[in-house]
Amino acid sequence: MDNIYEIRDYIEGFVSRFEIWIKAAFRFILAMITLSVVNGRLGYMERLDSSTIVVAVSLLCALMPSGMIVFFAAVFVVLHAYALSLEVAIIVLALFLLMFLLYFRFTPNDTLAVILTPISFLVGIPHTMPLIYGLCGSPFSALSVGFGAISYFTVDYVSDSADKIKGMTDATTVERFRTILDGMIKNRTMMAYVIAFAATVVLVSIIRRLPIKHAWSIAIGLGAATEIIMLMILSVRLNADINIPPLFVGTIIATAIAFLYKLFVFSVDYARTERVQFEDDSYVYYVKAVPKIKTSVKRRMAKDRKEKKEQEEDY
Repeated sequence: MDNIYEIRDYIEGFVSRFEIWIKAAFRFILAMITLSVVNGRLGYMERLDSSTIVVAVSLLCALMPSGMIVFFAAVFVVLHAYALSLEVAIIVLALFLLMFLLYFRFTPNDTLAVILTPISFLVGIPHTMPLIYGLCGSPFSALSVGFGAISYFTVDYVSDSADKIKGMTDATTVERFRTILDGMIKNRTMMAYVIAFAATVVLVSIIRRLPIKHAWSIAIGLGAATEIIMLMILSVRLNADINIPPLFVGTIIATAIAFLYKLFVFSVDYARTERVQFEDDSYVYYVKAVPKIKTSVKRRMAKDRKEKKEQEEDY
């Protein structure tokens, strides 16, 4: 087990040394993947479906905050929708505007959830996102994960219904709006995932904050179980198209990823828990202190940083 912690500490040290470059590279790669997926799934506007434009926009995203990836992805989706149908573009634009207003109001720091959730659907591990953002976010992170799921199903509907939408030449404008809106909003599978994801994020976020031993591990386990149970129930109640065997396999993979995330951000030694009492003029404080697990590598890194700081102060 110590070897695992040492590998973790080496990775943390490497990332901390080259944090700026690694973040920029990550934003570039994420933007490339996101825009390429949008072009691949939609691709109705030929001028946007160009590797040159994708690379140029991705380079721009690498130099800007992560929220710009969400913005450009939304712009690409709306423009492709416009090339398909004006009615689709108006509905998609209104949906994105509503999501952005709620997103920036409650969870402006959860940018990556809106992007990573659709990507997780494409790679077959969507159940990872509620667990991860329940651990690293707040109950409001349910909005960001939910928006990511809605974005995925919106793009999926536009892609799968393109021929049907193009064929509605004889329908009136009102009929086209109603048909497209019903297809997007009344998607029972989307509703099931959004409800289950939101409940999982809220539950995991609440449990991992409890002052109990192994709160994070308990939160992951109960969150995974809640997600499975809710999706199974909702698949029956809403008649949603949810395949049960992949649900179990995906949740097991998501649980393993969540425990790996916990290893990197919240490794503590409950055996060395201390209870400290102190007071000031107004209060008596009772503090429960749980030390983080440190390896020889991490202690040596901390010692090196301390010595470097002392040398700089001497100069």
